[in-house]
This record gives sequence, C-alpha cells and structure tokens, in this order.
Amino acid sequence: MSNILKEKLENAEQTVLFGQRLSKACELATCIYLHGDLGAGKTTLTRGFIQGLGHVGNVKSPTYTLVEPYELADWQVYHFDLYRLSDPEELEFMGIRDYFGETSHSLVEWPERGVGFLPNADIDLTLVYVGEQREITLQANTENGLRVLNNL
Repeated sequence: MSNILKEKLENAEQTVLFGQRLSKACELATCIYLHGDLGAGKTTLTRGFIQGLGHVGNVKSPTYTLVEPYELADWQVYHFDLYRLSDPEELEFMGIRDYFGETSHSLVEWPERGVGFLPNADIDLTLVYVGEQREITLQANTENGLRVLNNL
C-alpha cells in the first residue's frame, strides 16, 4: 500500500463528501494537518469530516478562536486554525496537549505556525486548485495514517 493518495474534487460538494469519507476511515484517534492556500477548501473538507461523524449544525472556521471543539457521540473533534497565531508558544498557554487524546480527532489548518508544540501528524492533507477543480493529496506518516488511507 502506498503512503500517498491523490484524488480530484470537482467542487465544494465533493470536498464535503470526501471529508465525510475520511471521517469514516478514521478508526483510531487521528491527527490531520491541513495544507493549502486561503480558500483552498480546508474548512469545507473539515465540515464534511465533522458532519460525517454525526454533527448536525454549523461548522465554523476557528480563525479567531484558534480551536472549535465538537463533542460527538463517539469522538471529540478539534478543528484548529493557526493562521492568526503570532507565536507558537501561545499553544502551550491554551493547553494544546490536552486536545490530542485517544478519543479525539484533530484537524489542524496552518500547522507550520505551531511547529514544536503540535504532535506529529498521522496524515498530511494538501488541497490545491487545478483549474476550476481541487486536487487533494494525503500522505500517511504513521501506521494509523496508512490504515486510514487503506480504508479510503
């Protein structure tokens, strides 16, 4: 099994659907780093992921709060957006380590801004525009990440 998976996503709806598929493929607590330019679809994919686990309602971007928690039936999901983080040490003050447990999935936008304070990612997920479509690339970095890609 390859540790890289690539797919084309024609529109935002397919991005949400891929997020739903991804959530169902995560059998263990999973940390996913989300890479891509502003507007590439990171929050759209996260919305699908969270809804795929049963959340009903809005999924908002945590741009100003740094993290949005979602308490679901079987999981806690933490959606981080570190775009506005001025110093990675701020993560230590907010108790970042407490968010990464055995019953939680974490999706982290702009993870490079939290270097040194974030755990290693099971999956690095990158969204880029190719014409009017998006291309998604997932790279598994751990055994858990490989399991997720295999489940997809």
